[in-house]
Amino acid sequence: MPQKGQQHSIDKSRQLQCKLYLSAKKDKQRRFHALYDRIFRLDVLWRAWKEVKENKGSAGIDGVTFEMIEEYGVESYLLDTQEDLVKGIYYPKPVKRVYISKPDGKQRPLGIPVIRDRIVQQACKIVVEPVFEANFLECSYGFRPKRDAIQATKKVQKTLYKSWYVVDADIKGYFDNIDHEILMSLIERRISDRRVLKLFRQWLKAGVIEDGKYFPTKVGSPQGALCLSNHKVE
Repeated sequence: MPQKGQQHSIDKSRQLQCKLYLSAKKDKQRRFHALYDRIFRLDVLWRAWKEVKENKGSAGIDGVTFEMIEEYGVESYLLDTQEDLVKGIYYPKPVKRVYISKPDGKQRPLGIPVIRDRIVQQACKIVVEPVFEANFLECSYGFRPKRDAIQATKKVQKTLYKSWYVVDADIKGYFDNIDHEILMSLIERRISDRRVLKLFRQWLKAGVIEDGKYFPTKVGSPQGALCLSNHKVE
């Protein structure tokens, strides 16, 4: 797609996000039931491709790289993906397990989805994120659009003038132990579209490939998918 066309797609998807956010903000109890058709809109898929490609990263278990997709034709690739979503025959592949070193010398497990799954996940994120943004607290900064650690630090600095206490806490092995049913029940508070809920369940249950062996994911969510896009493995 020409540069001008890509910008038009981004603008259209942002208009969609604004509309969804305002609707969700107006009624914080509303459950959205017509989101799936928006996920496979071509403008949303083009924006998802752009954002996934900008994040870089290596190939998943299928070995397909960004260069291979570009050689095939990005628009043709996105149209193929769109067709599978429309027909309801899209199924995610297991993620590839890799490890990166932590500052303390330990290893952090990451899961690398195939690029196709990353695109669909990002498209889903583009559509559902505004709905949940309407409910998030003002003091929340983690993994939210237009928010970062610097803003959070400044907020803490301002708060220190009013309070003597700072609590630094971390949940050990959080992503490895996410309860799928609890997570889905929270998502269902805002989303009633069964096809979107099916996507979430498929991603959670996709499993992991490590050393050529398949391991099911009964609990937890592999770090490395769209919710952890800051972790890049080249």
